[in-house]
Parts: sequence; structure tokens; C-alpha cells
Amino acid sequence: MVKIKPILDIFSSSKKSKPTEKIRIVVDHREKNSIVISEIIALGIEIEFQQLKVADYLVKDVAIERKTVSDFISSMMNRRLLNQLEELQQYKNRLLIVEGIDEQELYSNHDGESSKGMHPNSIRGFLISILLKYKVPIVFTRDGKDTAKFISVIAKRQSRELSLNVSKKSLDKKERLQFIVEGFPGIGPKTARKLLEKFKTLKNIANASEEELREVLGKKAEIVRGLFEEEYKE
Repeated sequence: MVKIKPILDIFSSSKKSKPTEKIRIVVDHREKNSIVISEIIALGIEIEFQQLKVADYLVKDVAIERKTVSDFISSMMNRRLLNQLEELQQYKNRLLIVEGIDEQELYSNHDGESSKGMHPNSIRGFLISILLKYKVPIVFTRDGKDTAKFISVIAKRQSRELSLNVSKKSLDKKERLQFIVEGFPGIGPKTARKLLEKFKTLKNIANASEEELREVLGKKAEIVRGLFEEEYKE
């Protein structure tokens, strides 16, 4: 009797499949306590913490800077965000996430006042500058969980991983002086340049009288003059 070999069922579900490759993203160590991290892990993504020079998350080929609404407003006021946007330019694909629009008003507080002293149109103008001048797309998320879902979608895209070989943007002497002066209350880039062109050094600005400062600052001279005389209290 001739034995008949069993026919191979090519449609059988018993065929071994390749193990799914684990998705991994690189996260700045300062994000460890963020709720976003636990939500990302719950979505099945591996986290590698590093001390990143630029951005908070490196997700495949996208560098992401994450800001809560409160931090976004604060970093606009102290100009820290401008420097971070400059540093993001090292990456072709970059993204700014503004998180928590369900939890905090972007343009004003609940009583109708401007958010943290910033006029709503100033915030709108800054948003336009981020998009048009710095070419950084902005995503507004409802909360940390929503942020994690956006990052998960990006992580699951088929694309190459980013290089970590980037550096903090080094400001030259002129830019450093302007950066410091722009930290004064109500001083923008244009006014900062005018002050430096007139007084040349930070020391001269600090030693200038209110009358001298008024020639450039107008009514803001009293505020700036008072800042130099303000005592630091713990």
C-alpha cells in the first residue's frame, strides 16, 4: 500500500509569524514625572531616558518640544521658548505640543483677564511667529493622555530614527546681551536693541537714571529702573 504524504496547507494559521518589533522612543530625563510617560508605556511603547540637549522627545524622525499651557505662556514671557525653537531647527521634522487646553485657558483666565498678564493678541502673534518664522507645527492636546496618543501615532509611523548628535545653540556676545535685556518686563527684541545701541553695556543700563531710560522706554522706564533696585527675598 502506497503512503500518501499529507498536503501542506499554505493557508494554515499555524505558520509562525515574525515577532513584532518593539517601538522605542528617546525621552529627556526631566520628563520622568510626567503623566505622559505612564500613558505612553501603557500604549506598549518602550521609553529610553537620556539627557537630551534639544527637545523633550525624539520619536522616529520627529523632535518634539512639549509644553503645558502654563509653561507655554511663561516661556513666551521670559523668551526661553525662542531659544528652544532656534535649537529645534537642527531637526528637519519638528513639532511643538501645547498640552492641557481642556484644563487651562490659553488666552485668558476664567475671570476674563489676560493669561498671566499677556494680551490674547500677543499670544496669537507669537503662535503665528512659531508657524511662519520658525516653521514649527503646533499640536494642541487636551491633556497628558491625549499627548501620549499623538506621540504613539507618530512612533508607529515607518521612518528612520533621529541622531542624538545635536548641540545647544550657542549665542554670540551680541545675542547674549540682547537675550538678557529681553528678560526685562515688557521689553521686546526691538526695544532691547535700542537700549543696547544707546547704552552699549548692561552696566550702563543698570546705572542709567530713570530720565535717561525714559528716552527709550517711555512709561516702562520706572518698571525697569525699579527692577535694578528690587531686593531679592526668599
